[in-house]
Amino acid sequence: MSKFFIFFLITWLTGSPFIAIIVILVLLYLADRRFVGILPSVARPISLSRRLSKLKGRLALSPFDSSLKRVVARIYMERRQYAKAVPLLEQIQERFDDSADVAYALGLCRLKLGQLEEGERLILQATEINPRVGYGDPYLRLGEALAHVNKEAALAYLERFKQENSSSCEAYYRLGKLYAQLNQPEQSKQSFREAVALYRALPRYKRRSERKWAMLAGLGI
Repeated sequence: MSKFFIFFLITWLTGSPFIAIIVILVLLYLADRRFVGILPSVARPISLSRRLSKLKGRLALSPFDSSLKRVVARIYMERRQYAKAVPLLEQIQERFDDSADVAYALGLCRLKLGQLEEGERLILQATEINPRVGYGDPYLRLGEALAHVNKEAALAYLERFKQENSSSCEAYYRLGKLYAQLNQPEQSKQSFREAVALYRALPRYKRRSERKWAMLAGLGI
């Protein structure tokens, strides 16, 4: 009843049910962004675009600045513009061929671009340089990428991921999704349960960033 009361109250105040619906949707969005985080940020793409524009200007003045290149590449990856991130990461790797983070980022881009063999090689190279790079996440990403083409390899990478004992609710949620994709329903449910159990064990200050994944895992979606 309270939901209907709020709707009618806002309708009475605004004089329009359509405006009332818009107001309620805005309030729901703000509540989600404040407490949950399931819905994407409306402002994030705009802020990324502005920051990218500034960084590209700085990079034009300092074309050999590897730190700038890494930040620009990271933004491209967040925007899923992996083809644009690749040349920057390759330039960094030429100078720092022992960087596990760069090899991992470059490998991930290759996976996203469908270049599975090269992506797998680079990611495994990153784990050889630093076994703790990504805290197990590289194996999860390899499992995701290979799920449709090599089920056996994908499952092997998932087992390796579990051995790394990641403490991320998001990782266990994605693991559950991947098990479902590989027709492993029991393992999928177990991963979802582990995500929820991990969330409950987290200290309060860490729950905000993991709440979205715990809720999705609890719903099994």
